[in-house]
Amino acid sequence: MALQPIKIDFMGYRRIAAVLSVIAVLISLSSLAVRGLELGLDFTSGTSVRLNFSETVPVNEISAQLEAAGYEDAVVVNFGSDRDIRILLPLDPNAEAASEAEQAALTGAAIAAMLQARGDASITLLGSDYVSAKVGEELAEQGGLGMLVALGIIMLYIALRFQFKFSVGAVVALAHDLIFTLGVFSLTGIEFNLNTLAALLAIIGYSLNDTIVVSDRIRENFRLLRKTKPIETVNISLNQTLGRTLITSFTTLLVLFSILLIGGESTQGFALALIIGVIVGTYSSIYVASNVIIFMNVTREDLLVPIKEGAETDGVL
Repeated sequence: MALQPIKIDFMGYRRIAAVLSVIAVLISLSSLAVRGLELGLDFTSGTSVRLNFSETVPVNEISAQLEAAGYEDAVVVNFGSDRDIRILLPLDPNAEAASEAEQAALTGAAIAAMLQARGDASITLLGSDYVSAKVGEELAEQGGLGMLVALGIIMLYIALRFQFKFSVGAVVALAHDLIFTLGVFSLTGIEFNLNTLAALLAIIGYSLNDTIVVSDRIRENFRLLRKTKPIETVNISLNQTLGRTLITSFTTLLVLFSILLIGGESTQGFALALIIGVIVGTYSSIYVASNVIIFMNVTREDLLVPIKEGAETDGVL
């Protein structure tokens, strides 16, 4: 088997990458502990107003009208069809309504009347409801539990398919990606909502896929290149999968940037979280997961298929 020359000495920078990753994770954890996340209305109390328009009205136009009327924190999204609009906005602490439900009803009626006066399309108020923070808290807990369960199943799967040291590397890489993404949202103050939570689950899938491809090539080369050192074997594997990794990341980012730029306000958090996740996931599959298995001193004996006595070994390096 002819060896391909190593174009990039990835593992030559593994110590620098490890220091940078540790610093990034510590900064992210510190920010999450001190600043927390800027939670959206999905996790806080607010009003949900559902409107039906007689004709299609751009979401951006409605957002501009609401902002001009003083509803600066309103979030406008489509649901069901392009003529059905959902408006989310926080409760007014100075309102004189007797209850949150009454305030939501009055707010919905006021918004429907205001938009009707400003536009030509006829508007039907489908409903105006109070959104409790308890619902968002339950969804957040379920999402967090889902991520923990996913990490546990992933660790078991990779341990069975590859080897325990590879499963540790994969889980550490996934945790690195999630903490870094949450840290960016905490540091920048970008709103964290249910769409962003869904993006975190998608990041797990994307990063895991990339890590498994790299791990599979490393395992294959450990079995074939028996005279090379572990670091050299990992380097060869990373270079062999580099083209596939870059092409996959590039095409994925093209779609995500399109969603970020033209998808509207409702999908911006989702797209931004995935963009961060794809970039850091590509980095972690190269440096974090591979770094961990090198640190845990993976050897060819960990991955070699036992050779029966009398079996031919021709062609094995």
